[in-house]
Amino acid sequence: MTSTSHTPRRPSAAAGRVDQAQMRAANMALILRHLRAHGGRSRARLAAETGLSKATMSSLISDLAERGLVREGQLHRAGTVGRPGLTVELDGRRVCGLGIEINVDYVALAAVDLSGTVIRESSTPVDVPRLPVDAVLDRVATLVNRMLDSIREAGLIVAGLTVSPPGVIDYAAGSVRFAPNLGWRNVPIVAELADRIGPDVPPIHLENDAKLGAVAEYAAWAPEGVSDLLYLSGDVGVGAGIIAEGRLIRGWSGFSGEVGHLPLDPEGRQCGCGRTGCWETIVGLSALLRLAAPEDDEVQDPTRPLEDRLHTLHTRADAGDERTLAALRQITDDLARGLSVLVDVLNPEVIVLGGYFAFFGDYLLEPLGAALAERRMDEGSGARLVVSRLGISSTARGGAIVALEDVFDNPTLIDTH
Repeated sequence: MTSTSHTPRRPSAAAGRVDQAQMRAANMALILRHLRAHGGRSRARLAAETGLSKATMSSLISDLAERGLVREGQLHRAGTVGRPGLTVELDGRRVCGLGIEINVDYVALAAVDLSGTVIRESSTPVDVPRLPVDAVLDRVATLVNRMLDSIREAGLIVAGLTVSPPGVIDYAAGSVRFAPNLGWRNVPIVAELADRIGPDVPPIHLENDAKLGAVAEYAAWAPEGVSDLLYLSGDVGVGAGIIAEGRLIRGWSGFSGEVGHLPLDPEGRQCGCGRTGCWETIVGLSALLRLAAPEDDEVQDPTRPLEDRLHTLHTRADAGDERTLAALRQITDDLARGLSVLVDVLNPEVIVLGGYFAFFGDYLLEPLGAALAERRMDEGSGARLVVSRLGISSTARGGAIVALEDVFDNPTLIDTH
């Protein structure tokens, strides 16, 4: 038998350099995430709050600035004595992420820079279920390339793309496993879009639409101390994005949040998923349109921008149109029944209504809040009910935020100037 020595091997110089580089990248990431969470800080305050030495902080800030990720701006004085320091803050002038939402009747794009500012945004009507998958992906790639060209001409680096369909995601395969409202099954969307966008395509991520809506909304609520949030999307399909203790909940297979398929329709209508009686058949966008207008009405035309159609319905409601008002009352009643279940199961601190629900927030919020209050068992089972601050674009914006996560995890992915 050959003996094996148990004497520890001395690490090579190369291994030491790798470890040092990894530690440096981790500390740079720590600084970026701290600035994102807490806003601008002086170098001294950053050092104190992160536990890094002042000398290390100075070196890391210089490195981050060379990569165009931070900049020093306003003077900051911590007290009445000593020289004021410059405030270090995230720099949004060089790096951005791009989010792409593929929905039933539109494709939305949003580009968000490192500081969280939206720098590009668009929404294009596309009747996705009626088109072949290849035709949809061709259209999406054209829209993406057009925006990529615009962003790059402005001198920015696109760190990544996040594509968001309304369905169940196979993260490992980069595919949409099941999107019932699009009629898609097992579509390898990452590979297909990468081929169409071309050799300069940034890294592509894939995530469910409601989950990205939750990410975008949580970015706005986290500074207020909220760590448990439920985002409810109001589209043809109805999905939930769940933030628990500050973390996005996907479930073991990514299937979490498919609340639109809870069996809450007493009439048992057929759903696009193959089941009957799903909640989204009575509270989804199709239900609102069915209740509010006849089939030949202009609001039923999928070639019109969704926001225009919703604006038409809102105008009718404001004018006292009884059919529209009755539709909104029915949607409110059916929403309250499902939301009361979600409140009891998930115990969110904040419920954010997105999609078309947000568009009609002035009609939905008060009666919904009253209905939920009637079923409250205890003060701890209450939830703050609000409409999305981001509107219909929340999913695309959430995708852009997720696309930037690689940079916040490893800033050295961005080269120096």
